[in-house]
Amino acid sequence: MNLTLKIWRQKNTKEKGGFATYTVDGISEDMSFLEMIDVLNERLIGKNEEPVAFDHDCREGICGMCSMFINGRAHGPWQGTTTCQLHMRAFKDGDTITIEPWRAAGFPVVKDLVVDRSAFDRIIAAGGFVSVNTGNAKDANNITIPKPDADESFAAAACIGCGACVASCKNSSAMLFVSAKVSQLALLPQGQVERKERVQAMVAQMDEEGFGNCTNTGSCEAECPKEISLTHIARMNREYMMANITE
Repeated sequence: MNLTLKIWRQKNTKEKGGFATYTVDGISEDMSFLEMIDVLNERLIGKNEEPVAFDHDCREGICGMCSMFINGRAHGPWQGTTTCQLHMRAFKDGDTITIEPWRAAGFPVVKDLVVDRSAFDRIIAAGGFVSVNTGNAKDANNITIPKPDADESFAAAACIGCGACVASCKNSSAMLFVSAKVSQLALLPQGQVERKERVQAMVAQMDEEGFGNCTNTGSCEAECPKEISLTHIARMNREYMMANITE
């Protein structure tokens, strides 16, 4: 495959960026998208040019690091897929591919396609944990949890914190991410003790980080690589309202 790549290049957070155009040839349709960028970078280094900076880690669809817009869609054209799981057979020979970083005030560009997503870490640190001592694994497993609740909690826990929900939202809202983390713990017995304080603290931190409000357009759910449901946002709103009422 021969491709034309329009890639956002930006030296740092303070300097303005812009698109640079590259051509790559000999790309196999069996390559992952990140492997294709690896090929480009190897060729750039061979010509003593600056390689394209991008985030990656596990390359197995687990870590959420491979965050980028591809032809206007978070993580590319395939539904429920991270960038590292996207393969070049999703494109055609001769295609032009536009690659950009996340666009959100809460995710400032560090360099090229790399953005600072530490705001998510601060939201988790604000309350997304359980401090209740449940003993060892055997003791915790003795706590009876209804299967629907366990399944719903597991589905929420599938969120990898990639930020696609924020980048896809017209308001740069982080509600889907935060609600998934709130639901994950609110549905389990171990999370009940800090239930009220948790949702209040995480929502407050979300607002402090500058993320926008949810207007229920559903773009976050549509672009989430783990297909996290909007129902978690409804649950978080209920949790937040009840926490404030009973405070």
